[in-house]
Order: sequence, then structure tokens, then C-alpha cells
Amino acid sequence: MLESAPLQRFHYTLLAVCSLLYAFAGMNCLTIALALTDVASDLGLTTYQLGWVVGVLYLGMFLGALTCGRLSDVVGRKRAIVITTTIHSVFIALCSLARDFLSITVLRVLAGYGLGGLLPLPGVYISEFIPARYRGRFIGIVETSWVFGALLASGLALAVMSAYGWRVYFLTGLIPLSMVPTTLLVVPESLRFLEERGRLEEAVRILRRKGLVAGEVEPVEGGSEPRVVWYRELFAKEYAVRTAVLWVLWASLVYTYHGIFIWLKKFFVSIGSIPNPLLFYFLTTLVGQVPGYFSATALLDLAGRKKVLTAYLTIAGLGCLLFMVSRSPMMVFLATCIIGFGNLGAWAGLYTYTPELYPTRIRGTGSGAAASVGRIAGFVQGPATGFVLASLGLASTFMKFSLIHIAAAAVVALLGVETKQRVLEEISR
Repeated sequence: MLESAPLQRFHYTLLAVCSLLYAFAGMNCLTIALALTDVASDLGLTTYQLGWVVGVLYLGMFLGALTCGRLSDVVGRKRAIVITTTIHSVFIALCSLARDFLSITVLRVLAGYGLGGLLPLPGVYISEFIPARYRGRFIGIVETSWVFGALLASGLALAVMSAYGWRVYFLTGLIPLSMVPTTLLVVPESLRFLEERGRLEEAVRILRRKGLVAGEVEPVEGGSEPRVVWYRELFAKEYAVRTAVLWVLWASLVYTYHGIFIWLKKFFVSIGSIPNPLLFYFLTTLVGQVPGYFSATALLDLAGRKKVLTAYLTIAGLGCLLFMVSRSPMMVFLATCIIGFGNLGAWAGLYTYTPELYPTRIRGTGSGAAASVGRIAGFVQGPATGFVLASLGLASTFMKFSLIHIAAAAVVALLGVETKQRVLEEISR
């Protein structure tokens, strides 16, 4: 029924809600990037401590992704979204009360738990409603909303932090709480989740209420009682290679994205020739990342997931090589835009690809586990990037980023399966 339903207002409402959830999560994730130097100065943090403050968010994200993906397979996608949105909003805002290294570290771990738990869920949720022929486009648009969260974070930094300081700026972390009542009132539970749990009458009521079927539809026997999902199922014969590919992609993209863009303002400052690094950050995000997202999204259902991921990861790797040798503002701007174009385009592909590779029963668990591996990489990149930057310099830092991008492109090209325009149940067989 879902596959044959034409696109209508209901689908676009889901798209808007999931996009806003994801954009606000992106905003909260990047808050520290714009305030990094101010926080370090005010709290008296060393470069080594600053690396840990950056990295511990991803320790929390690892725990959130690992547990909340499974939570969504037990209590449902909708409840998991509400819980995780509330957690990350509250604890990002509470970072405004931090007084020392320990307090901001603890608060960022807790905020990371909510962010890591939420981030895989909008893609999982919308993939279970959208017909296969449109799924890549819709999930790509949801992922594209991240860049608007990044723009919102940098815009708020320009407007709020400049006038009122970083503590007031962190209070903007409460903005995503506006999505909690919206989600509760507007978003139904995933129909595929309800079917899997044997709650067929409830699923049919949603189909009728949202106009996804014409005429009367009677529930038929099917579904199953909830049962425990074990992580070892991700390594069953039919899923082992898929799981390995996803884990490599998640680790690579989280490490490179956060290793580059959380530290980007500091990179600009260290180059020395960049006027107004905060404004430079905003402009490179707008000029590089936005086209990367939208172009990749447009290609996902045409060229396919594998080709998009391979091409955009390679572009980002080449951009990192250009950054290595760039020192003039114009060349740094160009290199940063190329990196953003490729890296963020690859993210659009990854968020589309991830939930497609598992059946409904373990989709949340598989997506959450892959994301949690990425969060381990994110945790490592904080102190690792700080160490390499301090000891080996900017060129070595970006050589490392280039090699990671290109290696990930090779893995997906060689081992990935194509999923474009295939029904989820067909892919999972």
C-alpha cells in the first residue's frame, strides 16, 4: 500500500518535520565549533583539554546511537525521537552554566547522548513511509537540512555570541524543544514498525486517516510479537558485508566531517591570513556545503547510492589535498568549499543508504550501531586532530583527512550493493 500511494500532503508534512528535527540537531552539534576559542579562553582550557571537550560529545553520541536505535525498535520511532530531542536540547543549553573543564565535559557527554540517539532516526522513520521511487530524494532532503542547521548555528553565533557572549549563545540549544509538541501531534508511528509488531488495526487507521489508501481496508493476519533483537544479527551471512561497509563509511565521514568542521574556525585562525574567521566559516558553509547536499540528493535516485558516495568522497579527498597547499584567503576558501561540497554530499548518500540495508525488524538497531561506530571515530578525532595539528602541522592534518576520504570511496565502490528505487523488503532479502 505504501509503495503504490501517490505523494501527497502527508508525505511532505513528514518531510518537513524530519528535516527540522535534523536541522536543529545539526545546529546543536555545531554550537561548540563557533564558540571554541571563547570557551577555551573563559574556562582557561589548554589545547589538550580543548581536544577532549570536542571529543567527549561523540562518546555520548556513541552511547546514544548504540542504545536509542535499539530503543526505536522496541518503543517505536516516534517516542524515541521525542526522548532524544528533549535530551540534547536541555543539555546543550545547560552547557551555558559550565564553570570548568569537568562540568562542560560532563554536560557535553549527556548532550551527545541525545544527539547520537536522534540523528539516525529521521532517516529510518521517513524511509519506512516513502515509496521506493522517491525514497532517495526524500532522505537526501532530510540530510540536506543539516547544512541549514550549520548555517543557523553560525548565524546565531554572529548575532548572539558577538553581542552577549558564548553562555547566552548556548541557550539557543533549547530551540529544538519546539519540535516535541509538533512531533507528538503531527507524526504517526511508523506503519512498518506497527506491522512488525502485529498492531495492524492501528496501522490501517493511520492509512485511512492520512488518505494513503482509497476505500475500505481490512487488517489481515501478520506481524509478530516483539522479540529481542541481538546485535550479532547484523553479522548474519546476508548482512555482514553490508554492516562492514556501513561501519567504514560512518567512521570515515564522522571523523572527517567533525575533524574538519568543528576545528575549521581554529584552522582559519592558525593560517593567519583569514579576515573574520567566523564570517568566513558562514560563507564557506553556504557556498560549499549547500550545493553539495542538493546536488547529491538530486543524483541519488538517478545515478544510485554507490556512485554518489564514491564520487563525492573522492571530491572531498581531493579538496583536502588542495587545502594542504593553500594559504591565501581565496585558495583556502576554494579548498574549503570543495571539501564541504564532497563531504556533505556523501552524507546525503550515507543517510539514504544506511536504513535501506536492513529489514524493518532490525533497521533501527542496524542504523544505530553503524552510527555508534561513527561516534567512536568522532570521539577519537578530537584529541587526535589536536595532537596532529600541534605536533605535525596543518598539512599533515589534511593529508590524513584526504586519505580517509579516498579509502572510504574505495570500500563502497568495491563492496557496496546498489539500492536505488528498490522496495525495502526486496533489498533486505
